[in-house]
Amino acid sequence: MRTQWPQLNSPCVKEHTSITVQLAFLAFFVIHFALKWLGVVRNRGANDTQEDLKKQSITLKQSFFYKLSLLCSVSIFATHCFILLLLLQDSVVSRCDSSVSVFSAETSQALSWLIVSVYVIKIKEQRLLKFPWMLRTWWLCSFVLSLTFNAHFITTKHEPLGFQDYADLTGLVASLFLLAVSIRGNTGLHLLESSEVTEPLLLCSQTEQIKKSSSFSPYGNATLFQRITFSWINPLFSLGYKKPLEKHDVPNIDVKDSAQFCSQAFDKNLKTTIEQEGPGRAFFYKSVLRFVWKKAAINAAFAVVNASTAYIGPYLINDFVVFLTKKQDQSLNYGYLLALGFLSAKIVETVTQRQWIFGARQLGMRLRAALISHIYQKGLLLSSQSRQSHTSGEIINYMSVDVQRITDFVWYVNNIWMLPIQISAAIFILQKHLGLGAVAALVTTLMVMACNYPLTRIQRTYQSDIMNAKDERMKATSEILKNMKILKLQAWDDQFLNKVKRLRKKEYDCLWKSLRLQAFTTFILWGAPALISVVTFVTCMLIGVKLTSGAVLSALATFQMLQSPIFGLPDLLSALVQSKVSADRIASYLQQSETQKDAVEYLSKDHSELSVEIESGAFSWEPEASRPTLDEIELRVKPGMKVAICGAVGSGKSSLLSSILGEIQKLRGTVRVSGKQAYVPQTPWILTGTIRDNILFGSIYESEKYERTVKACALVKDFELFSNGDMTEIGERGINMSGGQKQRIQIARAVYQDADIYLLDDPFSAVDAHTGRQLFEECLMGILKEKTVLYVTHQVEFLPAADLILVMQNGRVMQAGKFQELLKQNIGFEVLVGAHNEALESILSIEKSSRNFKEEAKDDDTAAIAESLQTQRDSEHNISTENKKKEAKLVQDEETEKGVIGKEVYLAYLRTVKGGLLVPLIILAQSCFQMLQIASNYWMAWTAPPTAESKPKLSMDKILLVYALLAAGSSLCVLARTILVAIGGLSTAEKFFSRMLFSIFRAPMSFFDSTPTGRILNRVSTDQSVLDLEMAIKLGWCAFSIIQIVGTIFVMSQVAWQVCVIFIPVAVACICYQRYYTPTARELSRMSGVERAPILHHFAESLAGATTIRAFDQRDRFISSNLTLIDNHSRPWFHVASAMEWLSFRLNLLSHFVFAFSLVLLVTLPEGVINPSIAGLGVTYGLSLNVLQATVIWNICNAENKMISVERILQYSKIPSEAPLVTDHKPLDNWPNVGSIVFRDLQVRYAEHFPAVLKNITCEFPGGKKIGVVGRTGSGKSTLIQALFRIVEPSQGTIVIDNVDITKIGLHDLRSRLGIIPQDPALFDGTVRVNLDPLAQYTDQELWEALDKCQLGDVLRAKDEKLNATVVENGENWSVGQRQLVCLGRVLLKKSNILVLDEATASVDSATDGVIQKIITQEFKDRTVVTIAHRIHTVIESDLVLVLSDGRIAEFDSPAKLLEREDSFFSKLIKEYSMRSKHFTGSNNLLS
Repeated sequence: MRTQWPQLNSPCVKEHTSITVQLAFLAFFVIHFALKWLGVVRNRGANDTQEDLKKQSITLKQSFFYKLSLLCSVSIFATHCFILLLLLQDSVVSRCDSSVSVFSAETSQALSWLIVSVYVIKIKEQRLLKFPWMLRTWWLCSFVLSLTFNAHFITTKHEPLGFQDYADLTGLVASLFLLAVSIRGNTGLHLLESSEVTEPLLLCSQTEQIKKSSSFSPYGNATLFQRITFSWINPLFSLGYKKPLEKHDVPNIDVKDSAQFCSQAFDKNLKTTIEQEGPGRAFFYKSVLRFVWKKAAINAAFAVVNASTAYIGPYLINDFVVFLTKKQDQSLNYGYLLALGFLSAKIVETVTQRQWIFGARQLGMRLRAALISHIYQKGLLLSSQSRQSHTSGEIINYMSVDVQRITDFVWYVNNIWMLPIQISAAIFILQKHLGLGAVAALVTTLMVMACNYPLTRIQRTYQSDIMNAKDERMKATSEILKNMKILKLQAWDDQFLNKVKRLRKKEYDCLWKSLRLQAFTTFILWGAPALISVVTFVTCMLIGVKLTSGAVLSALATFQMLQSPIFGLPDLLSALVQSKVSADRIASYLQQSETQKDAVEYLSKDHSELSVEIESGAFSWEPEASRPTLDEIELRVKPGMKVAICGAVGSGKSSLLSSILGEIQKLRGTVRVSGKQAYVPQTPWILTGTIRDNILFGSIYESEKYERTVKACALVKDFELFSNGDMTEIGERGINMSGGQKQRIQIARAVYQDADIYLLDDPFSAVDAHTGRQLFEECLMGILKEKTVLYVTHQVEFLPAADLILVMQNGRVMQAGKFQELLKQNIGFEVLVGAHNEALESILSIEKSSRNFKEEAKDDDTAAIAESLQTQRDSEHNISTENKKKEAKLVQDEETEKGVIGKEVYLAYLRTVKGGLLVPLIILAQSCFQMLQIASNYWMAWTAPPTAESKPKLSMDKILLVYALLAAGSSLCVLARTILVAIGGLSTAEKFFSRMLFSIFRAPMSFFDSTPTGRILNRVSTDQSVLDLEMAIKLGWCAFSIIQIVGTIFVMSQVAWQVCVIFIPVAVACICYQRYYTPTARELSRMSGVERAPILHHFAESLAGATTIRAFDQRDRFISSNLTLIDNHSRPWFHVASAMEWLSFRLNLLSHFVFAFSLVLLVTLPEGVINPSIAGLGVTYGLSLNVLQATVIWNICNAENKMISVERILQYSKIPSEAPLVTDHKPLDNWPNVGSIVFRDLQVRYAEHFPAVLKNITCEFPGGKKIGVVGRTGSGKSTLIQALFRIVEPSQGTIVIDNVDITKIGLHDLRSRLGIIPQDPALFDGTVRVNLDPLAQYTDQELWEALDKCQLGDVLRAKDEKLNATVVENGENWSVGQRQLVCLGRVLLKKSNILVLDEATASVDSATDGVIQKIITQEFKDRTVVTIAHRIHTVIESDLVLVLSDGRIAEFDSPAKLLEREDSFFSKLIKEYSMRSKHFTGSNNLLS
């Protein structure tokens, strides 16, 4: 029997519908233009700047899309005109029996398309950048009409196609193209200036428009329609497609999304919660809830609607199968109505899904901004005890990892209330079709979910372990990066590299446990739908429920929909666990103690006669300690007084200043401060930025005041040395500045603030004699003459000028008075003065033995000496100070790749483990899973009876047995796949980490000088976390989703191969969208990654200088900077999320067209052409087509965004390396036994294109001698030391130590045999034992001997822990002087035959310095000692003095011979020091 096409109710329905639509269009068109003519409406597609453009000579460049729209419109118009001609000649046979209707329909269509064609031409004349909404609406309607009435011609195979059929087919294709143009919206017209400038004016205007106003946000100003369709981001896509996006191209975020708004809102909720609930971890959760609930409620509403509409499809499947089975008895309108129901539900599902996902991401961004700002604000207020318990590495982890996990959970939280709705809807559908079988499905579902509870608890423990392990690794890494120079100088880099590896191994073990458990959980949940369906069908068989194909397909579709909540459950639980752990950590951090708010009473200058007053003060860094750090402190300082604070190392000098600042815990007493404060810490704190920025420190630039400050702080000569003067950029922590420069810059910072009270902590320790005198006279006693100044100092020569001297001992003020008064008391002060006198006498005795020293010096001689003596430097010079031609920008902008991520990045990732062998195995496992799943569903659809009256093809027990076996096989494939992904992903991450870590540790110092720590930490924390936990899964999902969609299309094609006809152009459209989207999204993702590092870097710097920030009352400014940096990161991140939703929305709509086409096709196909059960299976799979199609593109884009982390880690895996640590040319075990150092024609330059810093240095340091090195600024002292340790390599010449060319041996062999005490003493978190002996080479007895020699033995014996006494990060619980003594202890233990002292005793008092010099003289009696020092007596006792000038040797001889020549540099230096002490010695008659 031949099947016939079912006839429509009216043969002229097409013509009647067409006439109605055309007339409606023409009516709207006439009304619109009438209103436009009257001025009621205006063209919204026009550019706002169009009037200005018309005044210029502008040419137009037509785009492909404009030409396509014109071509399609004209071709459709021409087609209808030709049909009209054929109708007039009766050459066309129509299915409609009314010739009037046919002729009217064609005439109206021709007229409509004529108007459209003219309208498109007018667009060019009007220079519109967007197609008008009416035109786009018409193109959409024409496509729907064409698809509805012409679809069956594509499927007809029964008779030859006529001209009318080909015309309709042509119209359908043209309408499809016009649909794409209408969705895109942009005309693509380029406006070009007549000067033939090739840059499109449109591009420039878009860029300028985006730059315009800081308050303008495209999202904030978008209409409701634009927000639903995400079309507000179109201008950014248009710009990003034409050129790689720059930072300034990215629009601003809405005010409600800004960090300041979010921070203030969260702060308000936090305070309200604490007032109502009190402190405790619950306060944090309640504050977050109050902050998010409104936006979260809107998201929840969208999510609930989305979850509900998703189940309409499975609900209608049984009805659709029944309709196909009994098509003869049903009206086609019912079938089309069912198709419309499917389509409407899918569209509503898409709109709501996109809105709740976007809303969740937006809410996550707001929460992230609020939390980061509060973590930052808390960091600025942490007390000293809290800082000791939370290192900067840990706090950075809170900001980078923990905050990210909490914001990720915001995305998952909607699943919590979607889950019960999805399960309820599923059970309702199952109950409708399977009766009591639904109870079995519910019980099985609940059992599967119950299995997650114990797994989740275990996972939570693992997550906590991972975070703790990551904290330890980050803490160690952060500390190592800060002290990398010390590690290289001491040859400890291998040991600390192994330390990080051990910590990483611990983290790796925790990660493997977590991923292993996650793989098992995934196996259970991916197998759950199959298990639920088997149990349900078996139950139905046992209780006698008839399983028809419709009921089975509806159940399978429902189980398929249940996959989403069940598949998402492990991710939800994992996110819940991770966020709970992270939230607890942040809550604990936010409850840490802060600096005492009432420690200091601040009074107005007008209401107090005293600037500083302390009454009965007792203070302690450790409040629980039995003995306070400071006790019985009484201090009264009047305005304008100069108060000097002196005393032995560790006596409490710095702590006294901290008590005035309110930094140390006040136990009792009163502290009153009257006036504005300025503070100069002992360890210089310099911000990354220009020198001027550091001096201004947020104040307004006043040239006269600024020049006066710079001159008083002896910085004029320094600025002359820099290529850009005071606009030269300083590296991280002032890495490219000398210690003296950093000290003077921060003194200038304090002076420029024009404060009332100045607290200076040992400001002269890092500067040479001449500069120290200049600072004291011109700064302290000059520009600060009228100010109140309290200064800590070890230089006795600065004491006589003080109005009051405080002598500290054991945390108490032992003596107080003027200089002469203290000398007369004779109870301790004279010890400090006596040590200074001994040093001065040694200088004078050598000077007198060399020549007859004239006491009287003429004024002009003095001036000449002052002019010839340039500022001394220590060994912290680097490229920009010693090379005048170096560019000012030392720290370059972070390197980012441009364009497409290269395939080599993907291949590098995929081939890392076993050459990529696991990849095909993973794909094979997923393919087998997909095939078995399709086979099991196909089996059930094929074998089940179509109606309750029909008989199944096999017995139900056999049907279900085969189904169960297929389902079990698919589950095992999932298990194999998840385990392989876990193994491959973690192994790859580990190899990438190892390579990057090795590359960083082997990088030269120049890399660390020019690379902020935040950039490196960003890669080893955030980017590494992506590789550890996400990258393999994201890449895997790309392959899995592609396999799934191929399977879906295969099933749908088996039902109706004609689906491919529309699927292919839609797939092409999807690819075009993806290609249009990718350039913009990729650059935005890169920007987002780059903008994350400055937040961490700024935070690390702020933590280090929190005391200074508080002292200068600059908290608000730094918080504002932090908020700006957060917004800089949020801008690209927000637009990445928006771009993703823009793409997903459009891909979903396209997939709906495919689904709708397939439904119309199935309804239209004659009965008997296809098995209704198999058709139902096709619909079952088609229901997920929109999700799969969007998922494929989404996963590819998401994987590419995450692949940027791989790209960034690869960058740091290829850093140019230092020379090898060990070579074949190994020196003898006792090398160097003599200690002679020979420089032969040595030249050093920092890079090939830089000039030489050391030029033709040829000299010999004899073994066993003491050599002093002096020289002007930039003379090359530091470079000489760096060349000796091969921190920089010689470009020419050699350095020979004991007949061994040091360039021929390994770096480890060289550095491990030399000893050095650097100026900046570095201590590591741990114990005193670990800091003295990191390699564990010495016995306790040897350690105690070294400690006794460096004057720390008694201090440690007084502590309960002895050698295991705690050292916190940076050694902050020890004074700077004590830290230098620990560094001295290291070299005493090492007993190197060559020792380099780099201002080794700058931060200790004169008495301790004298003892240390004697110890060095005794311990290194027959060894070579090379000394760079600012204390002249240290150099004067040397056997030889090397004077460097402009990278060349100026003088090299014994001090006595150099002093014989009055014109020698060394003579002038000694004369200056003698004259500086002249006033001191004469006025106090100490040397008589």
